[in-house]
Amino acid sequence: MAQPKEETAQIPCYSPGLAGIPVAESAVSFVDGQRGHLEYRGIDIEKLAEHSSFEETAWLLLYGKLPTAVELTGFNEELCHHRRIKFRIRDMMKCFPESAHPMDALQATEAAIGMFYPFPKSLQGEIDPQAVHQVCVHLISKMPTLVAAHARMRHGDDPITPRDDLSHAANFYYMLTGNEPDELTERIMDVALIVHAEHTMNASTFSTLVVASSHADPYTSISAAIGSLSGPLHGGANEDVLKMLDEIGSVDAAEAYLHGKLDRKEKIPGLGHRVYKTKDPRATLLQQLYVELTEKMGADPTYEIASRIEELSRQTLGKKGICPNVDFYSGIVYRKLGIPTDLFTPIFAVARVAGWLAHWKEQLGHGRIYRPQQIYTGLHGDAYIPMDERI
Repeated sequence: MAQPKEETAQIPCYSPGLAGIPVAESAVSFVDGQRGHLEYRGIDIEKLAEHSSFEETAWLLLYGKLPTAVELTGFNEELCHHRRIKFRIRDMMKCFPESAHPMDALQATEAAIGMFYPFPKSLQGEIDPQAVHQVCVHLISKMPTLVAAHARMRHGDDPITPRDDLSHAANFYYMLTGNEPDELTERIMDVALIVHAEHTMNASTFSTLVVASSHADPYTSISAAIGSLSGPLHGGANEDVLKMLDEIGSVDAAEAYLHGKLDRKEKIPGLGHRVYKTKDPRATLLQQLYVELTEKMGADPTYEIASRIEELSRQTLGKKGICPNVDFYSGIVYRKLGIPTDLFTPIFAVARVAGWLAHWKEQLGHGRIYRPQQIYTGLHGDAYIPMDERI
């Protein structure tokens, strides 16, 4: 008598990197990769860069609307008031090795801050709105201080005390350099923070949600996001762009360098994006900022090399939808402002914390932990071999 056939289990669809698979619903931001269009809460990034400030943009992301004058004034005052960090955090940072990358230091200190400002946990996911607001203020206001403090302490210098009379961007620049920025430098730092503040479901935002879905505290969730951002395929790419431009060395060497990369099928830093099939609108805004800087500070050979690489890539890769992304010009702007290369990605984090928290707020109360499936490719029913019989 024939045995019944075993039913074959249906194999779920596998998409490497979750490409094209929605993992959440969100009203925080929108990207049209075909048109090169980015919106925060329905407002074009170009309009925010022209008219808004980082503080106002952060409120927009967190609360879904532009603040009133009273709301923005109060938010600014809260951010200023909470810029300082505990002395024990500074003592901990003094113990970090001088060779520690600023992103590693930021991830460690961000997680540690949560011990000083415990966030109330609830099994039902019902969190006090004031507690949610307060943790957002703490995370946004203190992150620039952490980045600037480590940047100085690793060279043996004391951290610079935050100033309450400066904007978020201006105070950050002041703590980094010891110099109060002029009007143009402040505006450029402010716009750079705005354009990096949010970008839908990227790796670091997803990391935030995965950790938060277990009801871990928000400091732990943001620390996880920082770890994700530190990778060279995410935020760390802006450092690689400058290394590439320095390696090329001159405009005349750009073409041979690019074609060499293409012939070897190697990735070119700053070119290509998982979403955009045309030039990243954030790259366009940062490029415009750089041009403003050169009018004041003079031209830079690095920018000329970058422009030549963009021109050549448009001829060779443009039809494939591989165009400059946000990392292509951000590093050039920061270096023109005198900021060390390994601080580029921490600046990214200082901005992106607003977007991470906006998504974190959306997830509050959902109560569903992330638990994706896998496709098993290993053995079944394999024998256990005693130690003396193993080869």
